[in-house]
Amino acid sequence: MALTGLDIYKKLPQKNCGECGIPTCLAFAMKLAAGQAQLEACPYVSEETKTELSEASAPPIRLVTIGTGDKAIKIGEEAVLFRHEKTFYNQPGLAVLVDDGMSDAEIDGKLAQIKNSQFERVGQLLRADLVAVKSSSNDAGRFTELVKKAMGTEFPLVLITDNSEVMKAALLVCAQSKPLLCAANENNFEQMANLAKENNCPLVVAAKDLNALSELVEKITAQGVKDLVLDSGSRSIKDSLKDATFIRRAALKKKFKPLGYPIIAFPCEAYDDPYMEAVAAAVSIMKYAGVIVVKDLEPWRALPLYVLRQNIYTDPQKPMQIDEGIYPIGEPDENSPVLLTTNFSLTYFTVSGEVEASKVPCWICIMDVEGLSVLTAWAAGKFIPENIGPFMKRCGITDKVSHRKVSIPGYVAQISGELEDELPDWVVEVGPREAGDIPSYLKNWSN
Repeated sequence: MALTGLDIYKKLPQKNCGECGIPTCLAFAMKLAAGQAQLEACPYVSEETKTELSEASAPPIRLVTIGTGDKAIKIGEEAVLFRHEKTFYNQPGLAVLVDDGMSDAEIDGKLAQIKNSQFERVGQLLRADLVAVKSSSNDAGRFTELVKKAMGTEFPLVLITDNSEVMKAALLVCAQSKPLLCAANENNFEQMANLAKENNCPLVVAAKDLNALSELVEKITAQGVKDLVLDSGSRSIKDSLKDATFIRRAALKKKFKPLGYPIIAFPCEAYDDPYMEAVAAAVSIMKYAGVIVVKDLEPWRALPLYVLRQNIYTDPQKPMQIDEGIYPIGEPDENSPVLLTTNFSLTYFTVSGEVEASKVPCWICIMDVEGLSVLTAWAAGKFIPENIGPFMKRCGITDKVSHRKVSIPGYVAQISGELEDELPDWVVEVGPREAGDIPSYLKNWSN
């Protein structure tokens, strides 16, 4: 049974020094019991106590690393059921499936797809994360050659085969890259666990239901393998969602160790329809997969999944924002309109999208208000004339245009007079209240 906060407190130095970042040892102990702090944060705890409390201070969901170097991904170590309770930390890895039963041309196309499937949004690079290499031929030689080819992408690998001999052959060429081995089941778990332990690789544990999965996890951890990823065997959206929710609840609410690991999902095996596969992948992003294997990441399905993942795994207490500055839309010149707004990412993308739709080249001046929307920033005293005036002077827009006319959002029309006092050389015009009216507004704009 997990130790309570009071049990942990009795074993701490009880100095109340605050050096761990928490004011008192009792509060620190409570956070340890809840899995919200790490024992290493205490500089005075003894090694004996560390050993004794290691289980109590371990996160309820184990952190697992797949791959090495800059492209390695970390999954697990989540602390809440719902993002708004705190935040989600380690976003799921999207893996594109290649199979040694495919033709060489098809394999090359898939590997090129994963390297090229990337977009930039809000200053972040959105891309796939892994290559899932499957052996359907059961031919160790062909599988190994495909693994070698997949290694050329430099993305972490998921090796999919239940044949331990085929897995062993592949590991001879890629073990140093720390692939995820998929999967150990009730028939091969001893051999697969040995391979994972010998090569220091994480291992997927697969079973037909959650009871069998829990029992199998206990057998494998008894062999000394700690970095595990769970496959409940469910494939449909309904069953996968049910199992993923149960696993997360059991780990967080009940501290049930056999299910305290990240999850792998296989939309690629659930649906032949690419639209349904994309829907299943989206559900797995939200609830609660650590790795999601799909057949393809063509742009039409990749971008929505990337953006959904980015939104879900953004800290809700820290709004998504873009850098302060001047953003040209189209190819604006010295006579082009100047729009002013805040650096809340949704505001920027909504405004820039409408400007692009208008076909009118434009300068958008983005002011840093800590990622708040226009009305919120105004109410918070951040998007006000006293701050906007200095921003307009320092941002460099005066060097970009020959006119002196700026349009502000219609929702803050009341600041126009005071802003003209701050910018005596400028004409401040009140723009539309709704972004959808920007195209017609710009077409009637003149300096």
